[in-house]
Amino acid sequence: MARGLNGSANGSGNGASHGTGEGIESVQPGSSSLPQEVAEVLPAVVGVQTTIPQSRRSAKTLGTEREGHGTVIDDEGLILTIGYLIMEADTVTITDNDGRELPATIVGSDYESGFGLVRTTVPPKVKPMRFGDSDSLALRSEAYVAGTGGEKAALKVKVAGRREFAGYWEYLLDNAIFTVPAYPLWGGSALVGPDGSLLGVGSLLVQEALGPGSPAFPGNMYVPINRLKPIFDELVQTGGISTPPRPWLGLYTVEHRGELVIGGISDGGPADRAGLQRGDILQALNGDVLDDVADFYRKLWASGPAGTTIALRMERDSDAFEVKVRTGDRGTYHKYGLD
Repeated sequence: MARGLNGSANGSGNGASHGTGEGIESVQPGSSSLPQEVAEVLPAVVGVQTTIPQSRRSAKTLGTEREGHGTVIDDEGLILTIGYLIMEADTVTITDNDGRELPATIVGSDYESGFGLVRTTVPPKVKPMRFGDSDSLALRSEAYVAGTGGEKAALKVKVAGRREFAGYWEYLLDNAIFTVPAYPLWGGSALVGPDGSLLGVGSLLVQEALGPGSPAFPGNMYVPINRLKPIFDELVQTGGISTPPRPWLGLYTVEHRGELVIGGISDGGPADRAGLQRGDILQALNGDVLDDVADFYRKLWASGPAGTTIALRMERDSDAFEVKVRTGDRGTYHKYGLD
C-alpha cells in the first residue's frame, strides 16, 4: 500500500498557458444536440470493470474493484483506457451500450504515458473510433467528453489549458489537456473532437483546471492521444515499450510552501527500504538542487536506468542529511494479471 498519501489530484503545472473562467460554458450531459460526427462514434465508448486480488500492491490505494471507460479502436476488440483501471487486475469485463458484458484480457500498459490496452475475446459490434490530432486542441477549443451510455453520457467541454503536468506518483506529461467543466466519471473517458476523432483519454479530476495563479475551477486532465502514437504498435505487439525502464523511488512528492515534501511512500519500494519517511524534505539529487516536482523527476530519470543508485540530500526535523537510494523498476513492483 502507499502510506500517508492524502493529496489532491492536481499535481504541479509549470510555465503553461492558462485561461480564466470567462466564457466557459457548463453544459449538462444530454442537454444539447451533438454534431452528427460525434453522435455516430459514441457507441465505441464502453464500460471497463476490473477486479484486483486483495494481495496486490495497488489494492489498498486504488481498490479491488475499479470501474471506468474505454474506447474501441479497432475491429478486433482492442480497447484503449487509462492504465490505473487495469493495474494488477485478474479480471477485465467490458460492457457495451446495450448492456452486454464481454470478457477481456490485458494487452499492455505504459507507466510513462499512463495508457492501458485490453482486448475482448469477442469483438464488440461497434464502429471503432479513429485517432485524431491532439495537438490541434488549443486554449478554448471545443470538444466532447464521452463515457459509456451514449448521448446522455456526453458532455460538451472547452480546453482550459495545455501545459505540463507533474503527478505526485512520479509521473510527468509535457503537454497535458485540461478541460472544463468537470466530467464526474472521468477514468478512461474519451475526449472526442467535433469531427468524431479520439483526442485524449481521461485521467484525473483536478481542482485547478485553469492553471496556476487562476481561480480554482474544477475540471479534468486528459492524456493526449498524440502521446500514444509513437509507442502504439510496440505496446500492442509486446505489451510494453523496449526502452530501459526509468529509475523509480516509490515516493509521493508534493510542493508545500516552496519545498518538496514526501507525502507518502510505497511500502517495500526503494525509498521505503532506504528509510525515507513521510514529511522528509527533498533538497538535492546527486548534488543538484531541486526546483520543483517536474525538475525532480527529470533529474531522477536522467540519472540512468532503473537500478541506478542516487544520492539525495534531505531534511528531517530541521536536520540535513544525505542518503543513497538504489532505484527500482516500477513495472516489477506492480505485476499484471496472474503473472
